[in-house]
Amino acid sequence: MALTKSYRDTLKARVERDPEFRAALFEEAMSAFLNGETGVGKALLKDLVHSTIGFEGLALELKKSSKSLHRMLAPSGNPTIGNFFQMIGAIKRTGDLDLTMKSSPHHRDKVH
Repeated sequence: MALTKSYRDTLKARVERDPEFRAALFEEAMSAFLNGETGVGKALLKDLVHSTIGFEGLALELKKSSKSLHRMLAPSGNPTIGNFFQMIGAIKRTGDLDLTMKSSPHHRDKVH
């Protein structure tokens, strides 16, 4: 008898019961993309999709096949910018998430 739950089931349960965790996962995904870590960002978005709307729900929302959406978030996936932001919008709506950005100047230490 298995005494452990799958990663996906554990993550889904936590995302459903903990809005702050759900928001942190979304924020980490967006930070990964902005920092050039697209593989990490896609993996985190995939986890969010599985834990919130699901790929079938996302497919209905975006009027695209779930198989196509899976490919977009695969390690070698390369969604168009339009598809990417449609996915982000759907994940935000269905996950009751908000995204706020703040920019600040990058300060480099001066070497003398």
